[in-house]
Formats: sequence, C-alpha cells, structure tokens
Amino acid sequence: MSENRVEQFNTFREKMNKKIFEAENKVINRYFNLDTNAYMEGALPVKTKEMLGLVSSMVLRCDDCISYHVGQCFEINVSEQELYEVFSIALVVGGSIVIPHLRRAVEYWEELKAKNN
Repeated sequence: MSENRVEQFNTFREKMNKKIFEAENKVINRYFNLDTNAYMEGALPVKTKEMLGLVSSMVLRCDDCISYHVGQCFEINVSEQELYEVFSIALVVGGSIVIPHLRRAVEYWEELKAKNN
C-alpha cells in the first residue's frame, strides 16, 4: 500500500528541510526561525495564529502551506466547525479561485481524521 497524501507531505517536508538546513545558509535558517517563532504562543494564542495562517495560505493558494496549516490545526484540536468557519473566511476574502484549494484542504483533513482513528 502506498503512502497517503499526509504521509507523503510529511515525509517530503522532513527530507527537504533536512537538506536545506544542511546547507547552513544563515538567511534561510533565520527565516525558518522567524516563521517558527511567529506561530508560538504570544498575545494571540497558537490556535488563532494557525487559523490565520490557514486563511492566508488559502487566499495565496499555496497547497503546501494549506496542508501544513490544516495539519497543525488538526494537531491542536481545532474543531471541524471552527475549520469550516476558517474555510468560509478564506473563501470570502479570496473568492471562487480558492474553491479548488478548499477541496484539497478538506481532502487533507479527511485523511488526517482517517489516519488518526
């Protein structure tokens, strides 16, 4: 049986991040660190930041980013009702061009649920 989309995404991300960090490029490493720190608990809770990241990713139509943030939302127990409200905001802000990405986000969420049952 082949890996599902969740496993493929996570395996590829881990493999390529390792390769990127091996280059020891100061600018790239600092950017990754900035991204990590931006999503840490602060004045806004992590849950809010991840949902904001998901909306932004959907509007920008970045499927890798969408998968990452859907996965993070799953890990921090964003409810399905909350997730669909996030999707609705992304759709209102981004318009109909977001619909294909919405479909893939829902597919990814469904795979996460199946994998964790």
